[in-house]
Amino acid sequence: MIDFAVNGTLMRGLELNANLLKVGATFVREDITAPIYRLWSIADRHPAMLRMKENGRAIALEIWSISPAALGEILLSEPAGLSIGKILLSDGREVLGVLGEPFLCEGQKEITEYGGWRAYIKHSNV
Repeated sequence: MIDFAVNGTLMRGLELNANLLKVGATFVREDITAPIYRLWSIADRHPAMLRMKENGRAIALEIWSISPAALGEILLSEPAGLSIGKILLSDGREVLGVLGEPFLCEGQKEITEYGGWRAYIKHSNV
């Protein structure tokens, strides 16, 4: 099994969480990234997180345990422009997780100041 970090609609209780559950993933814990990421809202449908050289912040996320085969299924069901990459957690560990590609964030609203997708949707009533 692989530790897998999610930072948007795959999180518990959100729109696409059923995608994780149907492939047998199990929730492990809430966590945060190292303070080197920025977050954008993609048309208020889902977030995209990018690792930055400067001006980053810690972003709230969830860690799930998932099989390698299920990880492939999840990646195939993600919107275009989202991919799987290595995410640095606040404690220095690296896990695989969902990241955005830079082109996806162009012209979109940056929401880094909220510290995560849940906080943004709560504040914005998305």
